[in-house]
Amino acid sequence: MYRFLLTRQWLILALIALVMIPTMVELGFWQLHRHEHKVAQNALISHNLKAKPVPVAGLTSPGHVVPRADYWRAVTATGTYDEKHEVVVRRRTATDGSIGVHVLIPFDLKGGGTVMINRGWVPSAADQHAFPDVPAVPKGEVTVTGRLKADETTSASGIKDISDLPDRQVMLINSAQQAKLLSRPVLGGYIEQTGPEPKGDSPELIEAPDDSSIGPHMAYAVQWWLFAAGVPVGYVVLARREKRDRVAAAAEAVAQADAAEPEPAKA
Repeated sequence: MYRFLLTRQWLILALIALVMIPTMVELGFWQLHRHEHKVAQNALISHNLKAKPVPVAGLTSPGHVVPRADYWRAVTATGTYDEKHEVVVRRRTATDGSIGVHVLIPFDLKGGGTVMINRGWVPSAADQHAFPDVPAVPKGEVTVTGRLKADETTSASGIKDISDLPDRQVMLINSAQQAKLLSRPVLGGYIEQTGPEPKGDSPELIEAPDDSSIGPHMAYAVQWWLFAAGVPVGYVVLARREKRDRVAAAAEAVAQADAAEPEPAKA
């Protein structure tokens, strides 16, 4: 009664099921890997944010690529702001989602060297070609605290770099790009400033990254695996239903044939 499984329709259905099962299993593992990556990232963020701040020059140098292990590492820098070469980074969002710019400024370290500091967010100027209103930086020697971040690149961030921007405006925070503009070496990466807090809360300091949310990836992984397990179950259910319908149809055909057969003539 299961010979119908060898028909073209059922063979195609079986082939589709055989393709779907490993695909869903693989999608489940993909979501599992994303979950594990998120958990590891949260642990790294939490550890680096809680670590004792260290001088930034001890973690990076000109041309240095900040490794993932040092992302969000708490650092300090003592020196003076170079307000003359301050720039803004376009198309950045505030805490409430408003679009504006980040304020990026060179910071000349006491003892030598320069590091870029992201002071935070301010609204864009009404005219996109104009430099926005940015609060002045403290004069003289100051000590800045912040989070060490890696240089932004188009491949990593998805932000397209545009070369013909108005003066003192950039798309990416990139130490090599700034070193070229300043004509002097700049430490790799940059500092996302957390202190001192600006007067009047402007620029708006960037919030610390979230180290508590793990996202729905594990739930998605389990969901894909349940789908994979459900495919053969569904195939068997459909096959049994088809068999039952065929048996019922055959029985009905026999009954109709018996009903149509003429009764034998009486003697």
